[in-house]
Amino acid sequence: MKQLILLFFSAFLITNCGTSSKSSASSVNMNEAKTVDPTVYASTITAEELKEMLYKYASDEFEGRETGEKGQKIAVEYLKNQYQSLEIPTPLGNDNYFQEVPLEKQSVSEAKISVNGTEFKSFEDHIVLRADNNIDLITNDIVYVGYGIDADNYSDYKNINVKDKIVLAKAGEPKDADGNYVTTGNSEDTKWSNGRQSLSSKRDAALQNGAKGLILLDSYMFIRYAPFYQRQAANGASGRLSLKSNDDGMIMLMVNENLAKALYPSILEDEKPKELKTNLNLAIENKSEQISSENVVAYIKGSTKPDEIVVISAHLDHEGIKNGKIYNGADDDGSGTIAILEIAEAFKMAEKAGHGPKRSILFLHVTGEEKGLLGSRHYTDNDPIFPLENTVADLNIDMIGRIDPKRKEGDRNYVYLIGSDKLSTDLHNISEEVNKKYCNIELDYTYNDDNDPNRFYYRSDHYNFAKNNIPVIFYFNGTHDDYHQPSDTPNKIEYDLLENRARLVFYTAWEIANRANKPVVDKATE
Repeated sequence: MKQLILLFFSAFLITNCGTSSKSSASSVNMNEAKTVDPTVYASTITAEELKEMLYKYASDEFEGRETGEKGQKIAVEYLKNQYQSLEIPTPLGNDNYFQEVPLEKQSVSEAKISVNGTEFKSFEDHIVLRADNNIDLITNDIVYVGYGIDADNYSDYKNINVKDKIVLAKAGEPKDADGNYVTTGNSEDTKWSNGRQSLSSKRDAALQNGAKGLILLDSYMFIRYAPFYQRQAANGASGRLSLKSNDDGMIMLMVNENLAKALYPSILEDEKPKELKTNLNLAIENKSEQISSENVVAYIKGSTKPDEIVVISAHLDHEGIKNGKIYNGADDDGSGTIAILEIAEAFKMAEKAGHGPKRSILFLHVTGEEKGLLGSRHYTDNDPIFPLENTVADLNIDMIGRIDPKRKEGDRNYVYLIGSDKLSTDLHNISEEVNKKYCNIELDYTYNDDNDPNRFYYRSDHYNFAKNNIPVIFYFNGTHDDYHQPSDTPNKIEYDLLENRARLVFYTAWEIANRANKPVVDKATE
């Protein structure tokens, strides 16, 4: 990256986010008066440098940056070298920019199951979704927990002990007399009823209540999953990646209706939890391989509030190589990755000029987003480098280089914002005011709707911060025909828009880092 010193001499000419903005800075009053004009530093975020870096980062040399594979290792070294060249240190010390993320690549395991002496077959009647260890179990300590939901206003675990037991649950969520789901009061799918998300939600509920295993009846998902798992087993292919377990010993099986009824004949009709005395024999051979991956971390220490942290995040990984084709991931999320590098450079130049941020800024490049938000979950759930209670906000950038073809109305110079008002009205207002003062980008909240069927709020790395009551903003341009395709290449990026959006994130981070008070959390996480 270039040190754009000449831009300091033309700072007075720069009053907005970029060449695409239609208006100059507005007269909106910010919450805190500023003595330093950040536009001179924002101006170092340029389309030219973004383009130069993205053509490198999303090139074939990086082999699609698949988690744990060669291309991802090339990517993290590239990011490390960029931070070293900028003289931005790592919070881990000793020139170590890598936060190790322990992962497991699990091959498909087959189980041997009999219920009351009747045997059931792998892939026809059951599949193993998770087994961290070899299992050889004979028990009649099984508890039926209805839908397996544990929410504030509805719980299948109330007044029943499941500690160290196997729980049996079924898919879905009960509805009230008006046809609305009981946990939310509306008809849109929730995390308890929405496909893959419901699997993890019900597993987490079982684990948090002390169960050692979950058997889930989900006929719809079973029909979809079983043939895939069977093909994977036949081909000897490796299965999904997951965070390496902390030896919680959790078992998770998905079963069809025949097996579920063998465990509890009234499972379809009955919703009331109860203890069962069904004899279950279960044997599973765990097949997993430990692999390593890395988050990349760098930071600028705050001048007066160094213990308060503003996180700027993006995922560094993509889909790798499939059937001989490289999935370069220029927009997803090369655009967010190199935007952070430019934002970091701007903050570093401010620091060198004696205008470093009052709060610390953590530049967090997470791995394994495409595999289930693994790198960010490791940071928040297992190994937060800075205490989460000291984390002021997370500004997460995931795809900001393109235009959504489904967006037929509005300004070309737009960005979707998701989550800004979910936890903090204060953060939302800061975001709006910063944009009006410096950028005049059209802020589109289409996907911020609680009833958005895409559920983007739950699908990128900011969510792991939000679930811990840390205010977030997710910056997103929407999907397009090249989403998760080998055709997501750097030549399709709108670099003037990438510049504008990166500058917006910088200005927002600048305001959060330098204002007297951090954003107030005034809403509960979902």
